[in-house]
Amino acid sequence: MMYMEKIIIGGGCFWCTEGIISGLNGVLKVLPGYCGGDIENPTYEQVCGKKTGHAEVVEVTYDSKIIDLKTILEIFFVSHDPTQLNRQGNDIGPQYRSIIFYNNADERSIINLVINNLSNVFDEDIVTEVVPSMKFYIAEKYHHEYYSRNSTQPYCAMVISPKIRKIREKYLNLYTR
Repeated sequence: MMYMEKIIIGGGCFWCTEGIISGLNGVLKVLPGYCGGDIENPTYEQVCGKKTGHAEVVEVTYDSKIIDLKTILEIFFVSHDPTQLNRQGNDIGPQYRSIIFYNNADERSIINLVINNLSNVFDEDIVTEVVPSMKFYIAEKYHHEYYSRNSTQPYCAMVISPKIRKIREKYLNLYTR
């Protein structure tokens, strides 16, 4: 029996986050999209325009009997810099902010626990927003599985590939592929 859960997380570019979370044992689906903004059905161009309030995020569907939220969040936090406000490296703007959308009080407690446990790992304070779940809008189809389809594209090769290698080496036993 599967115990399907969902969590929405944003750690900068959704291509990076999708590439890192995909392939984890127990992760059933990772969908890139937009969350946290003011308009319905935003487009990539609108979100990149920095006026919608949305962040680039992924909706992670997982089997909680195989992988728990705490593990997903630990990988999420070490895969990006949660101390940078509204940016990740050269990706600058509110759409690249570090953010987690929780569904209930239990998830919020787990998120806060993980943040507290990792607070001494980083030199600066963690600025990840932790907010109640909001409407998730699926990104345009060409963003889906972007890294796996475009791994030789310069941005993917120079930015995403090193992150994925680092995470998969550290958490090798948690990945299926």
